[in-house]
Amino acid sequence: MISYIIRRLLLMFPTLIGIVTITFITIQFVPGGPVDQMKSILLGHGSEMSEAGGAALGKQGKAQELDPERLEELRKIYHLDRPLWERYLRTFLWFAPEDKERGFWTNFFDYDSWEGFLVFKFGNSFYRNKSVLELIVEKLPVSASLGVFSFFLIYTTCVVLGIAKAVKHGERFDTVSSIFVLIGYSIPGFVLAIFLIVFLGPGDGAIAHWIPLSGLTSASAYGYEDWSTWRKIVDYLHHLAAPLFCYVIGGFATLTMLTKNAILEELRKQYVITARAKGLPEKVILFKHILKNALIPLVTGFPIAFLGMFFTGSLLIEQIFTLDGLGLLGYQAVIQRDYPIVMGTLFLFSLMALVGQLLTDLSYVLIDRRISFEESQG
Repeated sequence: MISYIIRRLLLMFPTLIGIVTITFITIQFVPGGPVDQMKSILLGHGSEMSEAGGAALGKQGKAQELDPERLEELRKIYHLDRPLWERYLRTFLWFAPEDKERGFWTNFFDYDSWEGFLVFKFGNSFYRNKSVLELIVEKLPVSASLGVFSFFLIYTTCVVLGIAKAVKHGERFDTVSSIFVLIGYSIPGFVLAIFLIVFLGPGDGAIAHWIPLSGLTSASAYGYEDWSTWRKIVDYLHHLAAPLFCYVIGGFATLTMLTKNAILEELRKQYVITARAKGLPEKVILFKHILKNALIPLVTGFPIAFLGMFFTGSLLIEQIFTLDGLGLLGYQAVIQRDYPIVMGTLFLFSLMALVGQLLTDLSYVLIDRRISFEESQG
């Protein structure tokens, strides 16, 4: 197994390089680069940045200062004055010692002398005066709140409901629960979010004002710092309830039906008939024998979902409920051609997906000892 893990880890590098290379080449052909975006803003034709005080804005000033010299400064700010091959290599790894008087080897072994994704340095945002990692960490609590709660809510509900539906297969409970699950699956989360924000939001036309204005807390409210811990927790859950409901509403159907069908398939196997013939109680057969085998299909998406719950982002739901999370950050980065954010988040999410896939394969072996990577490789 160790050789298999090492082989998979080594395969991650060409995969990541391929993903980043394709993205890097693609963005070279996308019209309206960061310089054009900044020119548009300085000339008053573009939208305002979500966070004022960007590096380029601070250096360039007003629209009337735009001339070839200023444009060249803009290109230097965004490192677009460098040749394409250098920008490509800088994306992955680049040796850039700040103090050349310290000697080559001293700088060579200094982490600060290196740049690029392979040393987990993703550069700074073009417009926000912050590094990509700082922005991800800053937006992470919002997306992680949605991800963690939705992960545990969906998995626990679906496994329990799937077992109950399999046990009561064909009965009224099975039919009614299927109807509710499929109705939830058919409703897009963002459509439900619009209805909730219109009828239960803070607007004047709402029937009731149950949904708070924005964010995950009322930190901007007067006297918030003096609130008790319990009141802050209740306030946090109050802000989280509506977006979480919209986020998970369509997530129950697939996993519930997968759990139910996996258990039904196990119920028809010979070892279950043998266990019943021996007189074992149904609960023992279900939870000790069937559930262990039925868990294997469910494990498929577990590690990726577990890693993804910290970086979950839903653009539309975050936009509707005014939540400043990773989904909104990624959308704004694409619109504003903020390439360091686009490339950095893509690299991190791709890395997590590959690690999650490896953990999925390993979890197969942990659950079912009959699976062996060595035998499957011939």
